[in-house]
Amino acid sequence: MSFRTVVEATPRLHRSELAVPASRPAIFEKAAASAADLVFLDLEDAVAPDEKEAARRNAIDALRTIDWGSKIMAVRINGLDTHYMYRDVVDLIEQAGERLDLFIVPKVGDAKDVYALDMLTSQVEAAMGRRKRMGFSLIVETALGLANVERIAEESPRIEALQMGVADLAASLRMRTTNIGGPVDDYASAAGVLDAWQFPMSRVIAAARAAGRRPIAGPFGNFKDAEGLEAAARRARALGAEGMMAIHPSQIGIINTVFTPSEAEIRQARRILEAMEEATRAGRGAVALDGRLLDIASIRQAEALLEKVKMLG
Repeated sequence: MSFRTVVEATPRLHRSELAVPASRPAIFEKAAASAADLVFLDLEDAVAPDEKEAARRNAIDALRTIDWGSKIMAVRINGLDTHYMYRDVVDLIEQAGERLDLFIVPKVGDAKDVYALDMLTSQVEAAMGRRKRMGFSLIVETALGLANVERIAEESPRIEALQMGVADLAASLRMRTTNIGGPVDDYASAAGVLDAWQFPMSRVIAAARAAGRRPIAGPFGNFKDAEGLEAAARRARALGAEGMMAIHPSQIGIINTVFTPSEAEIRQARRILEAMEEATRAGRGAVALDGRLLDIASIRQAEALLEKVKMLG
């Protein structure tokens, strides 16, 4: 075990996050009523250049006037390579109030990107006397970002999550696909279709977990393919992802179900902790359960799962 202690990000229930174009205020109330754990109002890809300023005003107004319940509220700002980004940050912190929890930051390529955004955010927060610290959720969606993901993940204590952007990443890597997530043609074997996203997703997950951040899987573009969505979500969960982006409200239910611990998992976690408590009372340093030796890693896994259950009520 390393001497270094990993400080975990602010704990939040983050199974599903719903993308909502900030240029479409007519659907904000529906998003607020959805079962998504996180809603982000999008100022980036979903908004045309001539609508950017209006979309920003819509997001500010929505954060101040709509009842979003207990959802994590986020805004995906424009990229650091655009002239929209600094005004997104300044106006949102100055005008949107304390309801905004996170900036979702697209196309992060280098730790310096995070440093620059952190500096700007800190200065505006200090000027406004903002009580709640703004968090960051960083999207890794370029070859540069994937190559630098470990350094990116550790750059700022504001970082709460790392997530993978599949469409832009596919373009950056020159992958032979035009799909948003899901199977990639030609990437198969005699045993069946393989997951072309496993390496980048695994790398993002490892970097996130090593730095104490939440890893979030990229979206599945075909919102009419429920079976494909569930399979993609289960693969991401198996690799260690904590949640997944939804590009359509119809995807939220499946994503929440996949990333919610099952009754069997909950029972087993409780049995593990009970067995370890019993061993401690008896003065034993280790204990076997169902023919398997339990150790400190087993306890941590069980505790993490039950902590998520507690958030679910």
